[in-house]
Amino acid sequence: MSTRPWIVDDELWALIGPLLPPWPEKAPGPQPVADRLCLQGILYVLHNDIAWQLLPPELGFGSGQTCWRRLDRWPQAGVFERLHCILLAELNAAGELDWSPARVDGSHIRAKKGGSEAGPSPVDRRKMGSKHHLICDGRGTPLKVITTAANVNDVTQTIALVDGIPLVAGRMGRPRRRPDSLLDDKGYDSNPNRRELRKRRILPVISRKGSPNIKGLGRLRYVVEQTFALLHQFKRLAVRWERRTELHDAFVSLASSLICWRRLKKAHA
Repeated sequence: MSTRPWIVDDELWALIGPLLPPWPEKAPGPQPVADRLCLQGILYVLHNDIAWQLLPPELGFGSGQTCWRRLDRWPQAGVFERLHCILLAELNAAGELDWSPARVDGSHIRAKKGGSEAGPSPVDRRKMGSKHHLICDGRGTPLKVITTAANVNDVTQTIALVDGIPLVAGRMGRPRRRPDSLLDDKGYDSNPNRRELRKRRILPVISRKGSPNIKGLGRLRYVVEQTFALLHQFKRLAVRWERRTELHDAFVSLASSLICWRRLKKAHA
């Protein structure tokens, strides 16, 4: 990884630049800071988890408020979600997505300032927290992440995660969004979920409570745990500071895209 991971190289900018909404021609005030510099400021915060007002002015990102406003504006145009879809399609075309079995899991984080989708954490002395619910492919590529309050049971998000996988093109035929099978531990034991998965032609591979675990389950589930480790290497995601969930989710979507981008570059190397 680069010693300056917030730098947007030309290849990545060629993907992101066309997705950004144009700046209003008649917008009042001085000439706005270039989008590419603002994106790098957002990435600086994502990687280093600093307050917006502490962005180093010498790096040319503009003020923290300038970058924050872009972060507020771009997700409304679906920029980061579209970027994630493009990169998933590129990975799919390169044969780097493994659709069976997908994995799901949840991970708690502290919500320092509370806000929407924050609640008492059952694993952190009842402090306010949130939870990332993740579904990834068989190689650990993040397909969808949902943020909920920390006291939301993992099993309630299984179908929402499956239905939240975007349409992924890149191969001959129709784009796909369904894995062949879904691997869960006993915490996801739910007969209604099994029925819903089968309706979607997804084979549920879920350990039942009171029965021995599926053979090799720990090794198989290591994949999703590794994906959480990659996601939370972005320090802004290891602790939640945004009161508004849509801003936190914008960071999550951007981080998921960067994980996909690194894997795509590695595949092409």
